[in-house]
Amino acid sequence: MNSSNNAVGHKIRGLREQKQLSVDEIAERSGLSAEQIKAIETDETLPSLGPLIKIARALGVRLGTFLDDNDALGPVVTRAEDREHDRSISFSNDAADARKHMEYHPLAKQKTGRHMEPFIVDINPSEEREFQLSAHEGEEFIYVMSGEIEIDYGKEKYVLRQGDSIFYDSIVKHHVHGAGGQAAKILAVIYIPL
Repeated sequence: MNSSNNAVGHKIRGLREQKQLSVDEIAERSGLSAEQIKAIETDETLPSLGPLIKIARALGVRLGTFLDDNDALGPVVTRAEDREHDRSISFSNDAADARKHMEYHPLAKQKTGRHMEPFIVDINPSEEREFQLSAHEGEEFIYVMSGEIEIDYGKEKYVLRQGDSIFYDSIVKHHVHGAGGQAAKILAVIYIPL
């Protein structure tokens, strides 16, 4: 497990304690179980974005608060060579045996007060064929940089190739994965209202 994932759980616990909230209070506010919250805080569970967004809302913070490095007020430039040396952040796709479905490379974690979360996402090959769709508030924009992806969106299915993009409301249940179980790379921008 990389230290970026450890930092997310550590930050969640730190924010919860700073706000003098119990695990049970966060569970009640977020709609998650106390066991889920504890597992995320102690890095026993690799969370998907949906639960992290619910925890952020329960704590009254942006999702980016869990990813922030610095508090840059002006523009933030992320150089390709710097991004290659940064550790990625992995989120599960809610499947117990698929802990590395996607690796997220944050592009603006130094920018404070942001409402969008831009990522380069490496979608790893997977033999999984049944996907658990998730939903959260906000919008998502995806641009396919390489490979081919498939997006289950509500009852629809979209296949996007290199150069294609999609913009959708993330309140509709969805799942992004490599088409045919193949690897792909995307630029994803997630907007979550506070």
